[in-house]
Amino acid sequence: GGIIASVYTDVVQGAIMMIAGTLILLTAMSVFDGGMQEATSIILADDGEAMMPFGAAGIMASLGWFFVFGLGLAGQPHLVTKMMMNKKISDNRSILPMSLFGYVMAALLWVSIGVIMRAAVIDGVISPLSLPDDAASVFLSVFTNPLLAGIVFAGLFAAIMSTSDAFLNIGTAAIIHDIPKAIRGHSIKNELFWARVVTVILAIVAASFALYSHFQDATLVAILGAFGWGTFAASIFPVLAIGLNWKGATALGAISAIVSALLINFIVQLAGVVLPYGILGGLIAFVVSLILFIGVSLITKKPELDADMEAVLNI
Repeated sequence: GGIIASVYTDVVQGAIMMIAGTLILLTAMSVFDGGMQEATSIILADDGEAMMPFGAAGIMASLGWFFVFGLGLAGQPHLVTKMMMNKKISDNRSILPMSLFGYVMAALLWVSIGVIMRAAVIDGVISPLSLPDDAASVFLSVFTNPLLAGIVFAGLFAAIMSTSDAFLNIGTAAIIHDIPKAIRGHSIKNELFWARVVTVILAIVAASFALYSHFQDATLVAILGAFGWGTFAASIFPVLAIGLNWKGATALGAISAIVSALLINFIVQLAGVVLPYGILGGLIAFVVSLILFIGVSLITKKPELDADMEAVLNI
């Protein structure tokens, strides 16, 4: 367990997903005689708007997804914690291109499966899916070699486990160590025991929320994941991106931004609020969070920074 274990798991899982993404792309290109060009032509003939730059959802929805995943990545708490483990800040120069390369290679898996499966259903190659979430499993069972399918499924489970491990570790550490120490000035007794208890509770709460969302409105796994990313983008990104570069940022401004973003995201998700033009709740939460963070910081007293924080902000 622990954050070190999570880092090593990420390395193995990331390598598996990059290899799987490349192999799946090659497999997807062989499903139709004309490759990806034929697949896109089939989709274009069925629904031309779906192959346009912003897709059938429109420009606002596309921009919303961009903010959710583009900014949500920077707001991932376990990634932020891992970045703080670097001995040299200069290491970030090499981490950025490596991360982009890894995400692009892994994304080949989902993009290629999505395009090919939609074209295959339209062309009558396979029967319509009962659930969109079945696209990956059906593709792997029908079109790929069993060995490759096993590798991809292993990669998927590895991704689930590494991410879950990281979130549980960070959440438990915040509840058991960080928050009590910030409020009371010292840690609680029997930290290890209570950390184990809180880890189990967090896992149960997360599973319950996922099951509720699924049975309430049959929420797709990907949409539920996007909700999580949107929450991080709205609640954590403004605090980190601006707060670590602006000496006028205050604790009250950060708290206002985080609380407002969490409330908006959860209310929109649990209440099933449908926003116009395909706008995501995470985008609205991000805008409100950003405005509150800056506004509240401007009207509250500027904090007196410690010497180490002053040095960081001067970099």
